[in-house]
Amino acid sequence: MTAGRVYEFDRFRLDAGARVLFRDRTRMQLTPKAVDLLLALIEKRGAPVGREELFLEVWPDVVVEDGTLTSHISLLRKTLGEGFIETIPKRGYRFVGAIEERTPASEDRVLLAVLPFENLGGSRKDDSFADGLTEELITQLGRLNAARLGVIARTSSMAYKSTDKTIERIGRELGVSYVLEGSARRAGGRVRIAAQLIQVSDQTHVWAESYEGSLEDILALQSSVAREVAKQIESRLLPQERSAKQVVPEAYEAYLQGRYLWHRRSGADLDASIRSFENAIECDPAYASPYVGLADAYLSLLDHSAMPPGEATAKARPLLATALRLDESLAEAHSSLAHAAFHEFDWPAAEREFTRALALNPSCSTALHYGANFLVAMRRQDEGVAMAEEERRLDPVSSSAYSNLACVLWFAGRPERSIAMAEKAIELNPGYGRAYEDLGRATEQSGQLDRAIGAFQKMIALEPFAHGTLASLAYAYALAGRRDQTARILRELEDAAKTRFVSAYAFALVHLALGNTDEAFVWLDKAVDDRSSSMPFLDVNPRMASLRGDPRFEQLRRRVGLAR
Repeated sequence: MTAGRVYEFDRFRLDAGARVLFRDRTRMQLTPKAVDLLLALIEKRGAPVGREELFLEVWPDVVVEDGTLTSHISLLRKTLGEGFIETIPKRGYRFVGAIEERTPASEDRVLLAVLPFENLGGSRKDDSFADGLTEELITQLGRLNAARLGVIARTSSMAYKSTDKTIERIGRELGVSYVLEGSARRAGGRVRIAAQLIQVSDQTHVWAESYEGSLEDILALQSSVAREVAKQIESRLLPQERSAKQVVPEAYEAYLQGRYLWHRRSGADLDASIRSFENAIECDPAYASPYVGLADAYLSLLDHSAMPPGEATAKARPLLATALRLDESLAEAHSSLAHAAFHEFDWPAAEREFTRALALNPSCSTALHYGANFLVAMRRQDEGVAMAEEERRLDPVSSSAYSNLACVLWFAGRPERSIAMAEKAIELNPGYGRAYEDLGRATEQSGQLDRAIGAFQKMIALEPFAHGTLASLAYAYALAGRRDQTARILRELEDAAKTRFVSAYAFALVHLALGNTDEAFVWLDKAVDDRSSSMPFLDVNPRMASLRGDPRFEQLRRRVGLAR
């Protein structure tokens, strides 16, 4: 296939070098192999392409079944609409339609990493300011043309804080062509930002500049840095310039502190992040980002089964409405709105908002993260895995990205690869509890029960109030024939529910483990009522396999909106 070419047909634009498809200005979500298949058909200019030729072109190193090709053709037809791909009986397929080919000025998509800005202020408060500045620049750059510029996500960039690794080594580890590094010094109400863009291949300094202004101008300063970086890499990356709004300095600092805490994700950190976001809103009610941050904190508590889902989404929705009223182009707000809709079983709204978020910022990590979960829950496994892979590619040293990929692979029925991704997440951060949950579920699915039990126990040691993991441990105990320990955990969950929220799904899973099918269905019905965070995955949860022939299970699917 020819890299560096752009093919235009009807309302679509396919960039061969970047491996992305756009309809008008919206990026379409396709798996890498689906893009390769589309390219193989387009490059034949309407000539028939045999099935064997497509297998060799798209899957050269692996043996795949006919159904794999058929499913990918179906995905392309669903994305493009009927009339573009014709089936040639007993031969193969051909692309139908007028194609215009052009060669872009740049042959390859550029990948950039923003390294943690150095804090020259000295204080710990200034340290979080510098970290937040790094994250905001990643967001600003991620909003530019995704077909030409990919930006490594925050978690992977922050792994190089205070590193002594060379630019050449960092570039090799992250797979980037350019690195942006710099420093921030805050004094009183003033801030000075110094930044330099380095080309990894020869470590030459492409550009360096310093900016100084008041904290009220911080968003404008960040926009200036982002625009200049894009101009230095490739002038056409620049979008139509938008004026940057001013923000109250105290609100900006409180928001940065909230995001810093939110990324840590423990229960105590999420509670502290809520206070920081609320403080930011109080300081500057016209600043959109803290509303999104506060909504994300509530939705994270939902994901961790630490807050009733209805309460979390009821708190998040008005916050997101306010954020979008203040800034409709904020990708993170659309992603969070999709996240809320996902847990309300509003599938069309979830897909619409995820698509909108990724159109605004294709590097938006929350949209890639939660969008992958949405796709796999909708039984679009290949697309879901591809999106989780994209998150990992843009965040290559993030335990969270590897953990999410492991989770998506488990739902997709690929336990061996799920195990490998969970192991990588643990290798990157042995204290990241969620990865042990992923490892436990995948090893359980592959029949390694002792290993699964050990992984769940490790997760509980790290997060003692993880009731979902406690239920997983009970399930593994039952599979291993240790039913007395399963029953003991059931009593623990019943005691815990007297003083704090415990998901109905946790009780359903334990009763299922004990063989109490009728009782399990009672709790699953309650889990649907409560919008328990596991219920969107009803169709793909491997633990539900034994229930799928029961009419009561089909009734659950209808209630969740999955029976279509």
